[in-house]
Amino acid sequence: MTSSRPLALEDRASEGARLSSPSAGRNRDVIAQTLAGLLPDRTRVLEIASGTGEHALAAVLKRPDLYWTPSDPDARSRASCDDWAREAPGRITPALNLDVMQVGWWQTLPEAVNAIFCANMIHIAPWRAAEGLFEGAGALLPDGALLVLYGPFLEGGDTAPSNLAFDESLKGRNPEWGVRALDDVEALAGSHGFSLSQRIAMPANNLTLLFVKGAP
Repeated sequence: MTSSRPLALEDRASEGARLSSPSAGRNRDVIAQTLAGLLPDRTRVLEIASGTGEHALAAVLKRPDLYWTPSDPDARSRASCDDWAREAPGRITPALNLDVMQVGWWQTLPEAVNAIFCANMIHIAPWRAAEGLFEGAGALLPDGALLVLYGPFLEGGDTAPSNLAFDESLKGRNPEWGVRALDDVEALAGSHGFSLSQRIAMPANNLTLLFVKGAP
């Protein structure tokens, strides 16, 4: 993930700095509802690869006690995040320029966080983005803190045909991309001190995965 990456695998409407994502429009409410039931009171959330910023707004509108920090390596996406944040004054900080493939990216955070959320990134980035995400999460988060992933995953013989087709399509665009095997993500998480606590089925054959730092 670098600032030269494409914004998304979709066309996005724009109104001034504010971008609107068709996929976020479909999934933001159900993601916000799911996060509302997972995150502890007054959680300070760092979102990685925030895109338009619509997930951040939906989450804090559902749970006004949350304090949310969006981030994205793309300048136009950060500007969109900041514009959407106007709808929830004081609950969404200015978007940070973070690239999880940069060594030590977590060292630049201005404030402590106790949860990380990342939607639809690790399949449209090289595997080293997933590695950087978990490495940084391991360095940033205290024991008991949460890392939440959302997106499609491969689950062996239980994989949805649509996810297999999506995986093939992504690899056709970039051989370093692809829908990730859940077993590989779990192994990566474990190497940085995280355990999979919950697997939640979501619409359109996506999953929400809840990883806990320091869990047995």
